[in-house]
Amino acid sequence: MSTVDTDLFTPELVFFDFEAKDRFEFFNKMSKILVEKGYVKDTWLDAILTREKNYPTGLQFEHIAVALPHVDPENLIKPYIAVIKPKEPIVFEGMAGIGGDVPAELIVNLGLLAHAEGQVAVLQALMGVFMDEASVADITAQTTPEGMVETMQKYCA
Repeated sequence: MSTVDTDLFTPELVFFDFEAKDRFEFFNKMSKILVEKGYVKDTWLDAILTREKNYPTGLQFEHIAVALPHVDPENLIKPYIAVIKPKEPIVFEGMAGIGGDVPAELIVNLGLLAHAEGQVAVLQALMGVFMDEASVADITAQTTPEGMVETMQKYCA
C-alpha cells in the first residue's frame, strides 16, 4: 500500500501563480482558503506559523526548491494535500539541520490525520519524488489543477 493517500490530492486545492510576498502572507491566504473550504479549524493559522517557526520545512533539492509545511491533526476538520506553485518563489527557512533560506518554487501543504510516524512516511515519499529529475520536470510542467493532481498521484502512488 502507498504511504501517501493519493485521494487527498484534489483540483480544488491546486493553485498556480499564487501570490504572496513571504511565507507569512502565504499562510494567511491559505488559512482563509482552507477555512472557507471546510478543511481546517480557526486554530490552523497560529498552529502552522508556530510549527514552521520551530520546525522549518524548506528543502533545496538538486532540481527544485520546495516547502512541505504541515500541522498537527487537531487543527484539521478533514485531511487534505494542497499543491501550490507560486508566481514567484516564496522564501521558507531550511528544514532542521539545513538552515538558510529556501526560495520554494513548489509548496506541498499537508493536512494529514495520520500520527507523527504517518506524516514522516509521507514526507519521505515526497522527498523521494523531488529528488528525481524526471518527476520534478513532469510536476513543474503542469498547467492545470487536474494535470497536477494526476501527476502527483502518479508519482506518490
